[in-house]
Amino acid sequence: MASDSGSGVGPEATVAVPLSEGFDHEVAEWEKATAAVLRKTKRLGDDAPDADVWDLLATTTLDGIVVPPLGTPQTSRDVPDPGLPGRAPFTRGAVVERELDGWDVRAWFTDPDVDRTAEHVVTDLENGVNSLWISVGDGAVPLEALGQVLEPVFLDLAPVVLDAPLDPLAAAQALDAVLEDRAVDAAPGTSFGADPLGARLRGLGASDVDLAVQVAEIAARRGVGAIVVDGTAAHDAGASDVQELAWTLLAGATYLRALTEAGVTVDDAARLLDLRLAVTDEQFPSIAKLRASRRLWGRLLELSGVAPEHRAARQHAVTSRPMMASYDPYVNMLRTTIASFAAGVGGATSVTVLPFDEPLGLPDAFSRRIARNTSALLVSESHVARVIDPAGGSHAVERLTDDLAREAWSLFGTLDAAGDVDAGIEALRERIEQTVQDRSLAVARRTRPLTGLSEFPNLEERVPERRPYGREVPVVRWGREFEAMRDAPVPEKVFVATMGTIAQHTARATFVANLFAAGGIDTVPGGASEGVDDVLAAYREAGTPAVVCLAGPDALYAQWGADLVPALREAGARHVVVAGKDKAVDAPVDDAAAMGVDALAFLRRTREELAS
Repeated sequence: MASDSGSGVGPEATVAVPLSEGFDHEVAEWEKATAAVLRKTKRLGDDAPDADVWDLLATTTLDGIVVPPLGTPQTSRDVPDPGLPGRAPFTRGAVVERELDGWDVRAWFTDPDVDRTAEHVVTDLENGVNSLWISVGDGAVPLEALGQVLEPVFLDLAPVVLDAPLDPLAAAQALDAVLEDRAVDAAPGTSFGADPLGARLRGLGASDVDLAVQVAEIAARRGVGAIVVDGTAAHDAGASDVQELAWTLLAGATYLRALTEAGVTVDDAARLLDLRLAVTDEQFPSIAKLRASRRLWGRLLELSGVAPEHRAARQHAVTSRPMMASYDPYVNMLRTTIASFAAGVGGATSVTVLPFDEPLGLPDAFSRRIARNTSALLVSESHVARVIDPAGGSHAVERLTDDLAREAWSLFGTLDAAGDVDAGIEALRERIEQTVQDRSLAVARRTRPLTGLSEFPNLEERVPERRPYGREVPVVRWGREFEAMRDAPVPEKVFVATMGTIAQHTARATFVANLFAAGGIDTVPGGASEGVDDVLAAYREAGTPAVVCLAGPDALYAQWGADLVPALREAGARHVVVAGKDKAVDAPVDDAAAMGVDALAFLRRTREELAS
């Protein structure tokens, strides 16, 4: 039984309702309650209709998809039936139940130090990792040392997936030789990991698709996967969710054509392909992306003539590299936890949680332990994997899944019609460039905040040091412009002319202090003040910095702000900024910082003033 006790006073306040029925509330009730909250915060006018809350609280993705604040039956009224787990269209999952009572925990290895990598491999496998993702060659794990790294591994139990963007054929031959020497059949899920198209998109050379065909010949004989259609190649370049999905379809279709033209049956070709996708700390879009990907992949294989039993996608989800920051890197633990949660809920077959110090260099033993334990906690303690597709049936998630799938299929058609795969790649790059600009603007305005970087930065932090990569993955990080400023901190400080009591100026003083810190600029607060003389005294004590920022309530701006600005200039201030609107003070100011300001542009202007 369920009950609603209301105020909790008196028996008449308790109403018993069967759980099967629950409570039936009208959308209008939600609109009314939500509108009341928004009116209190002044986000909704007193005369505005309650229904305006939908537009106020809706969000729009970088793909232009509108995500409503509340999912209702109306939201998903025209969404097609997602089916059942393990059945076409595979939206709800590639399998009916997970073999490992959870997802396959896949650890990433790229350290060229062979002894250290071999040690990490053993430690990870003994502590919850199920499969290995190994970057080989060209500054990563040396090809000739692959046998040494895998020497203690039961290759018939632990799948191995290679990543060799510049020479996938040599990598495949190296692993094939190890398997031959050990005289074992590779564990299901093993893949040579060839992806010349992904390497081409990353700008690592004009890799030939024929390399994938040659790798497929070895894989077919060995009974392992040959190709990983890597969506992270697009994601790492700055692509949106739709663009990443469209890329996997374009690359997948290209590989299928090449393999079938080489004489491989379409069913065998499909078995040789795996998918890799990025998941971010935007959990619902990530969940929906994985669901949409399975639906899209199943449709692509259906149209290619693949038998139904071979259309389910094997998905490897990797926590996003672009979302992570090199400053305050421990926040990356939170980002990757949310992302891996989304990967598990979204139905990924394998999940790689990248270590939190990935942006700094080669991960150490501690960060590797945190990475593998993230999946362990989600699977074994939080039981996230106990239910297949727990987000299924959510009106909002079903709507977002359908929207992503439709937009990605449409974009795939456009890219595929460009002429050839090279033309498709160029067309995709143009779209990705626009997405990068759109995302950068949102990050600059802090409508897409990055904790520890664009929000709540700590100029006193000591960033951990890590050994450099032998081979870095090309990544367009979301906070790269803020990171560049933090890499070159300004020695001069900004004086914050705090007006009024601590209670009166704290909100704006904190706002501008965080804003300046995000650009590598430290501040000196003036403290409580009752008038111009108090502020000037604090200013002189601070050494009369060239840049000053007023921070106080509008009432004091109006009372004595007009007197304070010229007094500060006369005392030595060359550049005066006001926290708030530039018209808040009845005196000429040089700049203003308010909510929604282009923080990057503002910080660049301030840094130029401090440097002059």
